[in-house]
Amino acid sequence: MALARRTGIGLLRGLALALLTPLGMPLFVLRIFGLILVPLGMGLLVFVPSTLAVRALANLHRRLAGQWLGVPVPQPYLPPPHRGVIGLVKRMVTDPATWRDQLWLLLNVPVGFFLGVLPLGLLANGVRGVLTPFAWSPNGAGPRPGALGGVDYVGIPLTSRENAVAAFPIGLAFLVALVWLTPWIQRLHGRFHHALLGPTRRSELASRVRRLTETRADAVDSSAAELRRIERDLHDGAQARLVAMGMNLGAAERLLDEDPAAARALLVEAREASVAALQELRNLVRGIHPPVLSDRGLGDAVRALALASPLRVEVEVELPGRLDPPVESAAYFAVAELLTNATKHAGARQAWVDLKHEDGVLRMTVADDGHGGADPSLGTGLRGIERRLGTFDGTIFVSSPVGGPTVVTMEVPCTVRR
Repeated sequence: MALARRTGIGLLRGLALALLTPLGMPLFVLRIFGLILVPLGMGLLVFVPSTLAVRALANLHRRLAGQWLGVPVPQPYLPPPHRGVIGLVKRMVTDPATWRDQLWLLLNVPVGFFLGVLPLGLLANGVRGVLTPFAWSPNGAGPRPGALGGVDYVGIPLTSRENAVAAFPIGLAFLVALVWLTPWIQRLHGRFHHALLGPTRRSELASRVRRLTETRADAVDSSAAELRRIERDLHDGAQARLVAMGMNLGAAERLLDEDPAAARALLVEAREASVAALQELRNLVRGIHPPVLSDRGLGDAVRALALASPLRVEVEVELPGRLDPPVESAAYFAVAELLTNATKHAGARQAWVDLKHEDGVLRMTVADDGHGGADPSLGTGLRGIERRLGTFDGTIFVSSPVGGPTVVTMEVPCTVRR
């Protein structure tokens, strides 16, 4: 049943991709026409919109290649210029991905269409071969006119009952090939799209430079915001308590001989203020870098988070050793933020945290049974995590349909310190 379902889905996806192929030819012609007219000035009105339309169509195929064919295809385009229509046109013309898109439009008609309908061809031939012995009937010297589409089957003339019966195992072989080959055909289809629509080395380098530039700016902004937070917490908390404690000690010193009872009360207040100030300083230190993280590492620090959380949190840790301190800190605060979100905003009762390091990547998964609906574009928490992890070239993936559950997967390239 599962094989039949998988094959049926593959047939429908292949047919959908095949039906999309004719959309590229008008765009192919339109962009060539616009490029020819660019020197005359009028071509800009054709070339730019047609190029944007081609990129939209190519991005649709990239997305479908990842979702349907199992071959993710990242966008390869160079970042747009900061200003000017002429600069935009120049970037489009000089971007290798623009011309690889054009080649893809041309080749997708024969190759993409063929790969899309190939499973349907296997199905049609298989069904026809299996049904031929039952539909065949003598009509003079040959089969019944128009029976199952013709008087031969894959080169076998259907002029006798024996030949008609021989079509049955061939049709069965077509159906077996359909089930076995459909996933392979889908992967081949996806690799075809990846070969022409995937990023080149130049575009990968440009994207990495752009990402590193953005994350560096985010890191500077985050550091400045963190320093402002520490300054504000010190000014409004511990510093204010220490000033009050100093005033109380000064007053107690003056009253020590005249009114020992009042001096004793002021000393009690000063002692309580010192305890509160010490606690605030400890909380501030934990907010900067928790001692358990330095002493015991990321796994135990996350377990401590789970114990302190009001949720029931299950933690699975598979870390072969300690990570670099900055990575551990970023990972710790990312998990802490997600558990806080699950408690305050998702209405969750239980959460799961999984930490694993494999293939040079720290993978962290935080899931909860809350009502879902988390969207990085609508809140600062997830964006803050994305910026924090982006400093280390990390990524975050959020799956949070309305009604839940929410599953957040984070990946950070890093090494293990033995």
